[in-house]
Amino acid sequence: MAGFDEYISEVSALVGCFEAEGREVVRADGSVLSGELPVRVGPGANPGIILRSDTYAELGNPEAGSCGLVLWSDVPAHVADGRITRIGPDVTGRSGASLPFAQIVIVAGRDLKADDHSDVMQSQYVADQIEGFMVRSSSANLWCRISKDAAAKGFCLETLGRALMRIVRTAVPAVETMEVVFVTSSREDVLRVRDIAERAREKGKRLVEEYWKAKGYDLDCDFDCGSCSDQDVCDGIREIISVRAKKDSAANGGRS
Repeated sequence: MAGFDEYISEVSALVGCFEAEGREVVRADGSVLSGELPVRVGPGANPGIILRSDTYAELGNPEAGSCGLVLWSDVPAHVADGRITRIGPDVTGRSGASLPFAQIVIVAGRDLKADDHSDVMQSQYVADQIEGFMVRSSSANLWCRISKDAAAKGFCLETLGRALMRIVRTAVPAVETMEVVFVTSSREDVLRVRDIAERAREKGKRLVEEYWKAKGYDLDCDFDCGSCSDQDVCDGIREIISVRAKKDSAANGGRS
């Protein structure tokens, strides 16, 4: 089974459990790429650090609990395209709040493969690409701030979900379907997501190692390519492989 299909099923089952246990569950199936957002999205959209004095609300403060999880599949039908699911309260009307936060990004595409792993994983770290939204830490945790200006413009978790969809589809063109799940209900619920994330991380590590071994390189790879100290090595190897592939193609008269 390619990708993380078993963990995608686990996330779906967990959302069902949350709903059965009485959590507030809100689903939005809004447009992914069309329609206006209340804030700008794209490189440089958030020009600087959001200071505490400018912060409307926080998500995933270490004391509140946080978790980031990205899953991918090569079966588009396994993902509800455009769906944004929120378990727990939104940030709207919660000035000064510090909410627990789990963000689950699920993507699928028939052409997605282990070679896309790094780009897919990096997709959750939006850097400066969402106006009024800042991720203070990454790797297994996502500690985020929303600015007062963004909140005044109508920023909510659906806004974040739709922005993520635009960013990911731009960064990884092989993505055909995508959905996002946010959990803000409690620290305990975030830890339930973290349990899936930790197991998925181990599978991700194996996938990356198997990919490089198939290319003839025995590397001890991490699931989170963005925080790996050997990322430059991997990038260099990819470049060598690309150059060799082009030379082989030229030698064969353009036939791969």
